[in-house]
Amino acid sequence: MIRSFRIGSLFGIPIKLDLTFLLVLPLFAYLIGVQLGEVAEVMNLTLGAGIDVGAVTQGSMPWILGLAAAIGLFVGVVLHELGHSLTAQRYGFPIDSITLWLFGGVAALSEMPEDWRQEFTIAIAGPIVSVLVGIGSYALFLVTPASLDGARFVLAYLAILNIALAGFNMLPAFPMDGGRVLRAFLARSKPYAKATQQAATVGKFLAILMGLFGLLAQFNIILIGVAFFVYIAASSEAQQVTMKAAFQDVTVADIMTPVNDLDTVSPGTTIAELIQRMFTERHTGFPVVDSDAFGDGRLIGLVTLSDAREIEPVERDAYTVEDVMTTDLKTITPDSDAMTAIERMRENNIGRLLVVEDSRTAGEPSDGEPGDLIGIISRSDLMTAFDIVQKSGAINPSGQSPAAD
Repeated sequence: MIRSFRIGSLFGIPIKLDLTFLLVLPLFAYLIGVQLGEVAEVMNLTLGAGIDVGAVTQGSMPWILGLAAAIGLFVGVVLHELGHSLTAQRYGFPIDSITLWLFGGVAALSEMPEDWRQEFTIAIAGPIVSVLVGIGSYALFLVTPASLDGARFVLAYLAILNIALAGFNMLPAFPMDGGRVLRAFLARSKPYAKATQQAATVGKFLAILMGLFGLLAQFNIILIGVAFFVYIAASSEAQQVTMKAAFQDVTVADIMTPVNDLDTVSPGTTIAELIQRMFTERHTGFPVVDSDAFGDGRLIGLVTLSDAREIEPVERDAYTVEDVMTTDLKTITPDSDAMTAIERMRENNIGRLLVVEDSRTAGEPSDGEPGDLIGIISRSDLMTAFDIVQKSGAINPSGQSPAAD
């Protein structure tokens, strides 16, 4: 399902719109338009704006100015994310895209820096850009003729909002910018994974406070949504960084189930027999191996429970594994690291990878010659190994740490 689409690029970085952005933009425009009169009066009192409140609140002006301010706000968000992105590129970290979505914008870095100085610089770049955009908006507000009440309102509004955006992002609620700055400082004196866990704990605590405030402050749904996002994102990134540290120097070969211990099926097995085997052997997926006259097996596909369930119960004796198996195989080589396996499973939304000796097929769709099958690695294998490493510090009974070499 398409969730986002590209609208252009800046400095070679694709700019995308998530479908949720199309919902929040008119909402922001409406909220700004509804409060336009009161906000204009506050601007007159605090900034000496001299805005004619009657002129900006008559007819359709509130909605036009609300939409203009909302679009301007998201332009500021794009510039904020460009600050992060261009700084990251300076350090050699490619940027996949910048996406505008429900809660603002996100720059998709291909990899997060583990050097605290680099992370600090990348994290602080966004708020600095927001402050500069706010100052620029205020400067334009000052030179805009007093007769252009609508333009002066939008520029003053953007000046205030961009400064507020910078301040809000500097809250130490990991993984927001302030949380990443906090992690950078923590990582000066302790391991990166430990710094991430501590920053994530602070972020989750602040997210809970933010959510409670949103509930008490007339049920502020936007603040509650931001709090929920921060809590989930902090937990997810902390788990990913912890897993990366635990799997350092651990390869697929260390975790996979080798081919000698692997249960396979032949292409001629009926679907009824396959489902019975799945039930008795507690497996939901089998490599499909076609044995020749000498007993040697050739990998030709993979069959899962979801494949088998496509056949109606009354027809399962008439169909074979060959009729439903997947031949577009997702594979990996035994010398790949464990995190690569996790990322590949996540990217392809699958629960297992076939481990093959032929590196030419690693991670690529099958062209009919998948290579020599030497094992299989599943998501449950990885989670079990992670649990062992977490509890014992080693992935093998000898007690040697994976990173001890």
